[in-house]
Amino acid sequence: MNGKRILLIIGGGIAAYKSLELIRRFGKAGASVRAILTRAGAQFVTPLSVGALSGDTVYQDLFDLTDEAQMGHIALSRAADLVVVAPATADLMAKMAHGRADDLASTVLMATDKPVLVAPAMNVRMWEHKATVRNAQTLTKDGIHFVGPAQGDMACGEHGFGRMAEPEEIFTAAQNLLGAKGPLDGRHIIITSGPTHEAIDPVRYIANRSSGRQGSAIAEALAARGAQVSFITGPVNIEPPRGVQVIRVQSARDMEKAVQAALPADVAIFAAAVADWRVKNADTQKIKKDGGALPALALEENPDILAGVSALGADKRPKLVIGFAAETEDVLAHARAKKARKKCDWLLANDVSGDCFGSEDNQIIFLGAKEEHWPKMRKSDVAERLAHKIITALGEEENNKK
Repeated sequence: MNGKRILLIIGGGIAAYKSLELIRRFGKAGASVRAILTRAGAQFVTPLSVGALSGDTVYQDLFDLTDEAQMGHIALSRAADLVVVAPATADLMAKMAHGRADDLASTVLMATDKPVLVAPAMNVRMWEHKATVRNAQTLTKDGIHFVGPAQGDMACGEHGFGRMAEPEEIFTAAQNLLGAKGPLDGRHIIITSGPTHEAIDPVRYIANRSSGRQGSAIAEALAARGAQVSFITGPVNIEPPRGVQVIRVQSARDMEKAVQAALPADVAIFAAAVADWRVKNADTQKIKKDGGALPALALEENPDILAGVSALGADKRPKLVIGFAAETEDVLAHARAKKARKKCDWLLANDVSGDCFGSEDNQIIFLGAKEEHWPKMRKSDVAERLAHKIITALGEEENNKK
């Protein structure tokens, strides 16, 4: 997004604090950000914090004659490549839908001739209210683009749709609208994620507690940087990442076939928790409990997908093969042994003896040319750090060719 100009309108809602991270992400990607802070938005974030991150004037008042002389609302509305409204409150959406223009934000939105992306944020009842539903439908017909809202817990204590999309989701949506090329443009990356289900009979299966959150976060981070991502996922209960090709599988053998079909690739990341064994004598009918002897389940090993891809010849092997190791004890020792055994380039190990599965946080030991102990962080931040390492490694590989 280098050189792109973003006009960010910050509405009045608790999610306004996320706008600060959004400004940082745009700036890190090379975009410039000008911000309009509504009167209600200023109750949640300060002009000082917004201006410090954007490095530009923060615009607030429609009738500030100095700003009108230097940057009138017409010019302000058109001096951007994209207008982003985050958070977009129910009030802001209503003003947009009905053509109101009684403050700087709504006037700029009326005057702009650029694409507009809104990230709704409000209580679930407000989002589901018939008036808001009508307004969202009107805005969609008018060509306004939406990202979110997401489902989850809210500051008011209720649960449902209405949470503002996370900054990385808004950033990705903005990037897609602008057609911006990222540092991974033209690169194909395969990612496996989630658990596998190994059938016992048509009803029962062997599985594990993998939520797929880490793999999904990595997919979104890489897609946001321009990569073509083939996302191969076992059964999970989370929304699929945006901007990627989603390939759904059930068993380890299904996943292996999907990986082979997706090759060749520049990078392959194996974040899935693939079941080590499957039931050799899986029944074609539901096994009945009859009070007699327990059914005997014969197990056999599943294919080792990570080791198989690592062992491919130079013409088919991805430039980077990255594995994951979920351990409950002696994490580093087991991770070192797994990396040597699988012959992958990098391995990310984590301790899953606590509440890692399904949580938003992760703590990684990175095994590459050097070993790094990453502090506990959100899984989205783990994804960001890994994406940066991949970009650096592929850039070095390109430089070595020249």
